[in-house]
Amino acid sequence: MAGKVTLVGAGPGDPGLMTIKGREALAGAQVVVYDRLVSPAILALIPEGAERIDVGKHAGRHPVPQEEISHILLERGLAGKNVVRLKGGDPFLFGRGGEELELLARHGVAFEVVPGVTSAIAAPAYGGIPVTHRDFCSSLHIITGHRRAGQPLDMDFDALCRTGGTLVFLMGVSALGEICAGLRAAGMDPATPAAVVERGTTPRQRRISSDLAHLPERAAEEKLESPAVILVGGVCALAEELDWYDALPLKGVPIVVTRPKDRSGALSSRLRALGADVREIPCIETVDCDDLGPLQAALEACSYDWAAFTSPAGVHAAVRALKRLGRDLRALYSMKLAAIGPGTAATLDGYGLSADLVPEVYDGAHLARALLEALPPGGAALLLRARQGGRELPETLKAAGMIVADVPLYDTVCRCDGGEELRELLEREKRVWVTFTSASTVRGFAAAAGEGADLSRVVGLCIGAQTAAEAGRYGIPVQVAREATVDALVELACTAAGKG
Repeated sequence: MAGKVTLVGAGPGDPGLMTIKGREALAGAQVVVYDRLVSPAILALIPEGAERIDVGKHAGRHPVPQEEISHILLERGLAGKNVVRLKGGDPFLFGRGGEELELLARHGVAFEVVPGVTSAIAAPAYGGIPVTHRDFCSSLHIITGHRRAGQPLDMDFDALCRTGGTLVFLMGVSALGEICAGLRAAGMDPATPAAVVERGTTPRQRRISSDLAHLPERAAEEKLESPAVILVGGVCALAEELDWYDALPLKGVPIVVTRPKDRSGALSSRLRALGADVREIPCIETVDCDDLGPLQAALEACSYDWAAFTSPAGVHAAVRALKRLGRDLRALYSMKLAAIGPGTAATLDGYGLSADLVPEVYDGAHLARALLEALPPGGAALLLRARQGGRELPETLKAAGMIVADVPLYDTVCRCDGGEELRELLEREKRVWVTFTSASTVRGFAAAAGEGADLSRVVGLCIGAQTAAEAGRYGIPVQVAREATVDALVELACTAAGKG
């Protein structure tokens, strides 16, 4: 079968700026060849089992030469693989995308190009700088500031000055002094507004504003590094007024999301939208129970008044388990349905089922009380949940004389493939905020951090009291959300970071 190479622009860093078509191409990749500037959040979208090849280039150091990169694409394409070549920004804007495709074209390998959002426009926008504005300019010019080692800059500074437009220099940090000096020598006013946006569109973005004469000095004082975009022109004067990104309540705050990978999306997206430096480091995973005997026996043994779900994972696991038994959710037809919280209720709704009961406080104790009020004397409840679920719910019901079938549908196990990343983060940052949505995420986090890890600089953002108690056992300072919802957890993150 013939292979194909898709050249995908990953955008400037913010995963939300990657195009839908780019995400679709990545989702179907068997091989992903990626650059240094592709953000970790986008790399996390690479399918499990896909071959990952890091060909990232650093300033002055190219571990994988360009010619070798092209041959990697050719080799995998000829082998019949579906290859995604993932490049930061746009692949055809100083990205050598054309060079890589030329080799494929000569050998008859099919290819496609998915353009990406370029940092030349996105980084200024996140820094409060519109690259065009009718009160300041009528043109935009994007120039590479890259130069070969030992060679002078190849720029027509006279021509650039005559344009009167906004000048955007990419890959020019090491040549910033020469660029500014060249423009001044060509007659540009030293007082012309200028700026550098470092790590644009990422939570670690910094913008340095100055004028043409003093920009190199300011950049040196702040120790700016690549990747960075240099801007020269009157539009830079608007930065302070239009800077929206630095005003976000969680801008740059490192927050670890420990939920399972398939359930982290909503929380991570909400935190990123507020500027947080989100690190998705799943510390647990859910595994369906192999033995369906308890479920089969429970369904045959009794007619239940209520079926209770204590997590969205339990709803999904129930659907899968019933299917393996040759049944579906109609097996619960005669029962009323209870959900521990709105997230679980929403998951039921996704299967066309409405929760008849959601307690006012979203935990096992309050679910038990609500069920006792709803159950008839000697009534029966079917609990569909994790094997590791807390004992308070079933024991409270049994103590009140209710019939209880506590059926384990899945196991929650500690697993963290990002342990090394987590330990590096804990060593580097003075303070790290970590979201905990269950006691099991706390245990998984502690295991990933390693025995003897100093967790005193961690701030645990806990979704409930039981989770907070578990974190306290590991010496983690905690704060607890006002209720067990993603909204409340995000609200807590803003408050805990001192920006609420």
